[in-house]
Amino acid sequence: MIDRNRRGLVLAAGGALATGAVGGMAWAAPSDRKLGYAIVGLGTYGLDVIIPQFKNCRNSRLVALVSGDAAKAKSVAQQYGVPEKNIYNYENYDSIRNNPDIDIVYICLPVSMHAEYTIRAAKAGKHVLCEKPMAVSSAECEAMIAACRQAGKKLMIGYRCHFEPYNLEARRIARSGEIGTLRYFRSEHGFNFRDPNAWRLKKALAGGGSMMDIGIYALNAARYMTGEEPSAVYAQETTNRNDPRFREVEDMLGFQLEFPSGVVGSCMSMYSASQNHILLVGDKGRIDMEPATAYHGNRMWTGKDGREREVTPPPGPGATQFAGQLDHMAQCVLQDREPIVAGEEGLRDLRIIEAIYQSARERRRVVLKA
Repeated sequence: MIDRNRRGLVLAAGGALATGAVGGMAWAAPSDRKLGYAIVGLGTYGLDVIIPQFKNCRNSRLVALVSGDAAKAKSVAQQYGVPEKNIYNYENYDSIRNNPDIDIVYICLPVSMHAEYTIRAAKAGKHVLCEKPMAVSSAECEAMIAACRQAGKKLMIGYRCHFEPYNLEARRIARSGEIGTLRYFRSEHGFNFRDPNAWRLKKALAGGGSMMDIGIYALNAARYMTGEEPSAVYAQETTNRNDPRFREVEDMLGFQLEFPSGVVGSCMSMYSASQNHILLVGDKGRIDMEPATAYHGNRMWTGKDGREREVTPPPGPGATQFAGQLDHMAQCVLQDREPIVAGEEGLRDLRIIEAIYQSARERRRVVLKA
């Protein structure tokens, strides 16, 4: 759901990617100083998921709201103690430059709006945390990165699973050699989308269908779990265009990723069935996660042939994955460090997604540029 009157350290390939969020958590202990966030967009994710998390944060606090619904924004501001002077709409958004309370803006808008509001925030002198997918195209991603770089501001993408304990532990186990040499990665992500009028089913707003929205979890996990960048993709779409939900966007999209080491990744995104699963198979064992990337309730098993031992991971870097993400961005600003999921991480995923769509459209294997 979105506002009704208007309208998603660079992780490098190989060894650098392997350090990922774990490496970031080894920083010096941060101060208790809290930086101010403005939440841009009071739809379901911004309002019901992100805003309640500030109570769990050490270095982040909610100071401002940006919404096209004045009454809704005023109600939320009263509930969370945001002063009325710190409520903005989309027309006066640029005036956040004059508010020293705001250090960071968190863009929780439909994907088609990410680039505009990220670039405007950077020009207003604010750091940016932007939801994934980063934008509707790699060209927009590049413009967002350039704007933040020119303004001297940090840009982070909301890959919350890089702060989620089960994902961090699965990656640690895979790196440790416990399951031997990794040979195969599999992930299916999807849910049964029932509202044919939802903005995520409008290509102009979402940029695509299940691949952009939920398939990005499988794609990004393939990269951070293997520690590699894929070298080629092959994809196939299965969509019933008679279904009113899928007049503009795809339903099921299966894609295979080839990695330089020989690891094969097999992934699926879908809007007509529910699944949340990651499987890593090595020559000595396996890691099985289901659900793998949920907001809560994730579970994981390891074993030689199946789910022989359930794993409970150590705590993550924050009280929750969301608080860990919010505080990581604040700490990057306070310590002048690059986020572990900076804008370049979102750009890499968009370039691969574009190749996946090309492969499905042309029905051929597409080699990715290094």
